[in-house]
Amino acid sequence: MKIVVGLGNPGEKYAKCRHNTGFIVVDEIVNAKGLSWEKSRKLKSEICKNGDVLFLKPQVFMNNSGEAVAAAKEFFGVNAEDILVIHDDVDLAFGQMKRQFGAGHAGHKGVMDIMEKLGTKDFERVRIGIGRPPAESEIAVENFVLKDFSSEELEKIKKVGTLLSEGL
Repeated sequence: MKIVVGLGNPGEKYAKCRHNTGFIVVDEIVNAKGLSWEKSRKLKSEICKNGDVLFLKPQVFMNNSGEAVAAAKEFFGVNAEDILVIHDDVDLAFGQMKRQFGAGHAGHKGVMDIMEKLGTKDFERVRIGIGRPPAESEIAVENFVLKDFSSEELEKIKKVGTLLSEGL
């Protein structure tokens, strides 16, 4: 079994924000497959099972994502190597995608918490670039990631999900 995790924050307030890129992308993957989500209190997540793949959207705040991921790992008896985490990344250009295994968290607190709760960094990640605030802007990165995507940006991010759905 493989667990595919989209990182984000629960609630309508965050639905279109940059930090919810993982949720947006995994929603597109699930939609592309004609599937739907169900709530799992036990796993503190919304889940969708498709054969031997479990899609997971933790319903805890980003910085506590490891709780839900560790619960799913334990419940399904999955190895960390069989977990794929999809998340936003300010260090990549907007829309750029980078897949890697066993990398550090690069300051991403959701990924940091997953590493802490799993006790390893040996899992796969898909980092999706959301860019950085413009240099002339005085907006802090912490605030930038909570800003909503424009309609055009949101459509481009959704297309990443459509592309990824073909490989899952």
